[in-house]
Amino acid sequence: MAPRILIDACVLYPTVMREMVLGVARQGLFEPIWSERILEEWARAAIKLGPTGEAQARGEIALLRANWPKAERPAAPQIAARLYLPDADDVHVLAVAVDSSADSIMTLNAKDFPKGTLAEEGLGRVDPDGYLMQIWMDHPEAVAQVGSDVLGVAWQMSGTDWDMRALLKKARLPRLAKALG
Repeated sequence: MAPRILIDACVLYPTVMREMVLGVARQGLFEPIWSERILEEWARAAIKLGPTGEAQARGEIALLRANWPKAERPAAPQIAARLYLPDADDVHVLAVAVDSSADSIMTLNAKDFPKGTLAEEGLGRVDPDGYLMQIWMDHPEAVAQVGSDVLGVAWQMSGTDWDMRALLKKARLPRLAKALG
């Protein structure tokens, strides 16, 4: 059975990172989980991109929901009430992970999700770059194909001839960039 991983908003928000992570999930190498609140955080963060940022994010979220109908899990306030994290605004993420029987939380915010606290709940913490590298070591062809697909879309959407290493490095996936570049 594929691992179940709750994906934090900070991983879903950057497009290339999200497409790499979900491309690997599409290969059946893990099962993604998120909540409505996590998706809402993504939409609110996209406001920084300018007047069309939020609308674009909401369109991408609608596609995500259509493509991954079983990934969205309900809030778990009864579990959140008993949990503590350094940033109280992240307790909902941990609560949904616990309620969904996730194996890990994928986040860039290591300090906000202490490994000891997660371990008490039977969870691990993974960062996107490290996790994708581990999957690449076990399934190099699958990850290389996802990278090639994401690169092709980046060329098409940006009109820029990205190379793999530069694209993934910019997407905060430096180890994977080196492996695939």
